[in-house]
Amino acid sequence: MRFNRFIATGVATACTALVATISATTPAAANTAYGCGYPQVCFYKTQADWNARTWTAAYKDVTSYYQTLGSNSAGSFAVYNSRNDDGVSLKFSDGHTTCIHPNEYATGLPSMDGYVTGIKIMDSPYC
Repeated sequence: MRFNRFIATGVATACTALVATISATTPAAANTAYGCGYPQVCFYKTQADWNARTWTAAYKDVTSYYQTLGSNSAGSFAVYNSRNDDGVSLKFSDGHTTCIHPNEYATGLPSMDGYVTGIKIMDSPYC
């Protein structure tokens, strides 16, 4: 009887150690900073959307050209790039561009330079 308890205790300890090891090596869940899931570039139409962490449009395709933004993203107040390795070039209504590096954001976008009208996701952290 005492031997059976010893075996049962040993098995339980080994199982607990195995579960702890598996848990420690399981990859973490994808990042959702600012309400934006990986690997998206999220647009927040207004400052209230940004403050609430509620995006109004998201893009994720790498392209060699600027995608024209739709009504839920054109003229947005903020943009967050949740991608880990890809930069994002934003095109403005006055023709100038700006770069948002991986895991960075830009706020207060409508300005003297116009408003954001296009996006190009690069296959590089640099624009």
